[in-house]
Amino acid sequence: MKNMLGIAVLLGTAVSAIGVLSAAEQQLQQPAWAYGVPPPPAPGATPPAPARDDGKMLSLSGTDKKFTFNQVRGRRDNDTPARIAPADWYPDDHPTMPKIVAQGDESRGIIACSLCHYPNGKGRSENASPQGLPRDYIVRQLHNMRDDLRVSAERRKANTQAMVSFAKAMTEEEIMASANYFSSMQWTPWIKVVETTTVPKTRSQGGLFIPLQGAAAGTEPIGNRIIEVPVDPDHTETLRDPRSPFIAYVPVGAVAKGKELVTTGGGGKTIQCAVCHGENLNGIGSVPGIAARSPSYIARQLNDIQQGARHGDMADLMKQVVAKLTPDDMLNIVAYTASLPAPAAK
Repeated sequence: MKNMLGIAVLLGTAVSAIGVLSAAEQQLQQPAWAYGVPPPPAPGATPPAPARDDGKMLSLSGTDKKFTFNQVRGRRDNDTPARIAPADWYPDDHPTMPKIVAQGDESRGIIACSLCHYPNGKGRSENASPQGLPRDYIVRQLHNMRDDLRVSAERRKANTQAMVSFAKAMTEEEIMASANYFSSMQWTPWIKVVETTTVPKTRSQGGLFIPLQGAAAGTEPIGNRIIEVPVDPDHTETLRDPRSPFIAYVPVGAVAKGKELVTTGGGGKTIQCAVCHGENLNGIGSVPGIAARSPSYIARQLNDIQQGARHGDMADLMKQVVAKLTPDDMLNIVAYTASLPAPAAK
């Protein structure tokens, strides 16, 4: 069962597997834009078939590596769920990966960490970016997932549920190895924040917003949401290029409003983030940095804690911080934190 859950997520079929949830369980938690759950298919509609490997060798600039479509995704072939190590386009960009990061373990239903989070730990807006997070924090979060203390407030966030199953199957040695690996790298710029009144029309591919193309392309009002998209959708979605960054479109004025909440606490609405996350919000000790990180990811964590989906000692400390926040407050906070510079290079 764990095997099939992980495979479903990565083949983009997880949405069809959750139709059995009740209407109450399917109710989107706020802020809905942060979770990116695709709408249900129209009645009678045929779900799109998973993309297939045609044998063509794919390439990227700056590397002599070449991979097929299936190799990029860590799939052995088109017709079975068998896994292989996913593509590592730029092996000189990161330390030597532990086996659990590079290959996972198919016998236990663990998909390679490097597939979703990239070999460099940059990750994408629909998952997490473990690069540069404190080792102890990463260990604690994997333990919390293993011990049923950390899930998603949005039951349809299938990749979070898959990550829980991976954590439960990992050994303590694998947890430590992955934490040591990702924490050994420094977080570097990855997201550009742009205030705007309109955004590209998008579709959600497993929680990743992809701008529409062709006749369906265009723009629409941004409203009260953040739309985080790849700078180059083909590089991100087809090639899984770990050097291809993201752009976060946020409402006009959101950064300034978020700065007020983050730096002053908003007159008692919350607590100044620097108290725990450090003067530049780059983290202190085992407290993670939140500057220059994905606004979609950070918003999900704020909401998950507020909704009671995340527990454990650090999450419990955050409960009073998020208790009074509205969805608009969360949007403004993460727009500001994402706009901040990444830590200075060591």
